[in-house]
Amino acid sequence: MNDLQRHITDYLEYCQMQKRLDVKTLRAYQIDLTQFLNHAQQTDILEITPKLLESYISGLHQKYKPKTVKRKIASLKALFHYFEYREIIDRNPFSKIQVKFREPVLLPKTIPLYTVEAFLCTIYKQLSDAKTVYQKRNALRDAAIIELLFATGIRISELCALHAENVNLYDRTVLIYGKGSKERKVQIGNDDVANILEKYQNDFQMEIQNSGHFFVNQNGREISDQSVRRMINRYASLAAIDLHITPHMFRHTFATSLLEADVDIRYIQEILGHSSINITEIYTHVAMSKQRDILTTKHPRKNFHI
Repeated sequence: MNDLQRHITDYLEYCQMQKRLDVKTLRAYQIDLTQFLNHAQQTDILEITPKLLESYISGLHQKYKPKTVKRKIASLKALFHYFEYREIIDRNPFSKIQVKFREPVLLPKTIPLYTVEAFLCTIYKQLSDAKTVYQKRNALRDAAIIELLFATGIRISELCALHAENVNLYDRTVLIYGKGSKERKVQIGNDDVANILEKYQNDFQMEIQNSGHFFVNQNGREISDQSVRRMINRYASLAAIDLHITPHMFRHTFATSLLEADVDIRYIQEILGHSSINITEIYTHVAMSKQRDILTTKHPRKNFHI
């Protein structure tokens, strides 16, 4: 193990034990830093220069999209900040580098509301037409999952990680642990959503109690995001929906719908659990497209004959 590799191993352990970063973040750090280690090869930690870093970053731009490059650079910056903090290095080579590049603005993909309605209708039809207890329970759970995704804008990772005690159907609140273990509490405002969640909770009470998680799979264990994705694909096919729907699109649709209903963007930021208003503002671009459509089709000037 060379010097740099040893320090990276120590840093990852520090991130896990002291910073208490989640598993996905740690895995991303490990991938990014191992990639840099392979590039630097046997370079001594004190010999890593701004020129070496610039060469590495240049290579990243040729291989990856801007968002991925940004993440990999952030992982590397955090590592060298740790080296500086631990006095492993005297000077941080990143202090001599200006890393600025524009990410393309990718508008969030949303689901038309009539499609969401058709999707939910298909699930509830499966629930009412179920011939066996097994089919009925699956449809009941699936309805509860989609209703919660759309009703709260919860991330799929947050939904799968929900513990039984995080869902209080008496108060109609869901306690969500988001990125960086940040807590937020979201209200369930719709009676139908609350009712289907209550039916699901009552029916799956034993599995929920045994697993400790609110949403469980057919084996009574914590449901995975892949299971939810497969379930969404199945109902989209049954409903003859010609749109590839992902769990995150329900979150985008939730946020965009609230913005179009004139809800203050800061309330939306809080509900979504965004650390910065800048992240939430991506939805204003979608709202502007809606505004353009309204002013093109609804404004009375289009009926003038001059």
